[in-house]
Amino acid sequence: MKLGSLKNDTRDGALCVVARDLRRATIAYDVAPTLQAALDDWDYAAPRLQDLYEAANRAPEGSRWFEPDFAQFHAPLPRAFQWLDASGYLAHVERVRRARGAELTKELREEPLMYQGGSDAFLGPRDPIAVESEDWGIDLEAELAAILGDVPPGVKRERAAEHVRLLVLANDVTLRNLVPHELAKGFGFVQSKAQTAFSPVAVTPDELGDAWDGRKVHLPVTVHVNGTLLGQPNAGVDMTFDFPRLIVHAARTRALGAGTVLGAGTVSNKDAKAGVCCIAEQRALETVARGEAATPFLRFGDRVEIEVRDAEGRSVFGAIDQEVVRAGHRAAAAEPAAAAG
Repeated sequence: MKLGSLKNDTRDGALCVVARDLRRATIAYDVAPTLQAALDDWDYAAPRLQDLYEAANRAPEGSRWFEPDFAQFHAPLPRAFQWLDASGYLAHVERVRRARGAELTKELREEPLMYQGGSDAFLGPRDPIAVESEDWGIDLEAELAAILGDVPPGVKRERAAEHVRLLVLANDVTLRNLVPHELAKGFGFVQSKAQTAFSPVAVTPDELGDAWDGRKVHLPVTVHVNGTLLGQPNAGVDMTFDFPRLIVHAARTRALGAGTVLGAGTVSNKDAKAGVCCIAEQRALETVARGEAATPFLRFGDRVEIEVRDAEGRSVFGAIDQEVVRAGHRAAAAEPAAAAG
């Protein structure tokens, strides 16, 4: 099933069930007020939400059903108790390090990088990327993330996937020129990570069919900047640390609460012909090939589009479609994407 959160006069929005084709939705007021509430009582909520989802797919009519406008949607979880982001694709890490003359260490090959980011206010799929200065090196990072149920500490790898409740598409906005100074101090990202944006809906793993094997999502992630294709690497290819491995790493010494969002990092394939999912990686390829980077980071007025389509060409999560704006300025309304809301 597909779940989202409609904006209202609360911080967490109203939980919605959205049809497979993203053309019908209903507020699940009779099941749970918010997605977090549903995750907190998943065994009760999930079958009732599934009933609504099956009804949504029958193209129903009536006052409770509406055509979703994803400009009016929050992230599926507008805020979360925890946001963890990893580097599950070593092709990305290796390229970026090679561009600055560094090699992958043994530790990086054996254990995933992971940090805890800000989760108090995520961006919706059409919300602008508001940044104070272009000099900060504004970049996108297209990635997939898992929304988890309760995970016990020390969970075993063979049981880890059981705790994946939903999968979602993300844009982990990074301010590249602020990264070196922060990391040089020996701690992690704070200022160099702007608000993360998410797709209109999150989907249960079964919704992906054969594209979900319990470890990876075997579908391409397509990224456009100003209408020009940046890349479409396949998320199921060259994923060094899969979702169960990332869950095991995150829960090694502590429990993870329901509603934890766990990102797998920038999707990246070893084959450069697939393109890239962030500008930093494109710049790294240019630096290695020609000695300098040619592609600029994002500027005010640029538009970023990120989407995943299934084997039949249907949008899985709906599109992330954001304009980069100077902080304090309003973005232009995004054009609705056909078949993606």
